[in-house]
Amino acid sequence: MLEIIASFTHPINIGTTPQSMFWLFPLAVAGVVVYKAMKVRQITFKHFLKQTTALFLFLIGLLIIITLAIYVISLIETT
Repeated sequence: MLEIIASFTHPINIGTTPQSMFWLFPLAVAGVVVYKAMKVRQITFKHFLKQTTALFLFLIGLLIIITLAIYVISLIETT
């Protein structure tokens, strides 16, 4: 139990490499599952899986579009 509590005092250093962006996927899945579990009135596995998958793909797609837009803006600003 103390190891779990101690792990919060020394967080993992993820860094800013392109490979570190893959940590976004488990975080997004967790957020989508919790959000949908709170919003759906009646949970059936098939319906819940369909809705969470759609929201996850939308969220990841939106983040990719925003990332590309910021990248293009930074390229324009540096030239």
